[in-house]
Amino acid sequence: MIRLTIIDDQRLVRAGLRMLCESTPDLRVVGEGSNGVEAIRLAAELSPDVILMDLGMPGLGGVEATGQIVASYPRSKVLVLTTFDDDEHLYPALAAGAAGFLVKDTAPEDLLDAIRRTADGEFLFSPQLMRRIVDRALAAAPDDSTTAFAPVSLTAREHDVLELVSEGLSNQEIGDRLHIGVTTVKSHVSNLMEKTGCDNRVRLAIFAQRTG
Repeated sequence: MIRLTIIDDQRLVRAGLRMLCESTPDLRVVGEGSNGVEAIRLAAELSPDVILMDLGMPGLGGVEATGQIVASYPRSKVLVLTTFDDDEHLYPALAAGAAGFLVKDTAPEDLLDAIRRTADGEFLFSPQLMRRIVDRALAAAPDDSTTAFAPVSLTAREHDVLELVSEGLSNQEIGDRLHIGVTTVKSHVSNLMEKTGCDNRVRLAIFAQRTG
């Protein structure tokens, strides 16, 4: 059972998200809040697996709340769900430690899948956002140590998985594309992180681009 809290200043949005999430047996909404202060309090009191976090809220906003939650309650992963799909909102949220970033016109089934993937430890971005993140990282620091990687020896299958990770595909999507199980994909991703020294999928995607 994945336990989550919903943080949004609009009651109708929270009600709709609650109805959607509780329509599936593996998700349970354990709390709701309307601003960043309440998000932090609920993280402390309830220790949810995933926090659906709006960004534009009165008082303490989503970016600030995300930073405090990640620092103090790292067990709870923050999945941003916002109206704004632009760099001015994306990069501050990532810098604060958000585990994923979605816009509110995301299809319901994709949102549910994103919650599950976030709870499972994936960094969740659409392929378009992943491309923007990687391109910006490469352009901003092409010679920086954060994007300079030592050569590593990868198997043919690991190369296949790495390429699809760099495209922003989920473990399930990678498994479907390569006709292998999700557990096998997770094992390959874990091996890739260990071999490359990358601690998340974004860095793996940057590694893929830097090394070709």
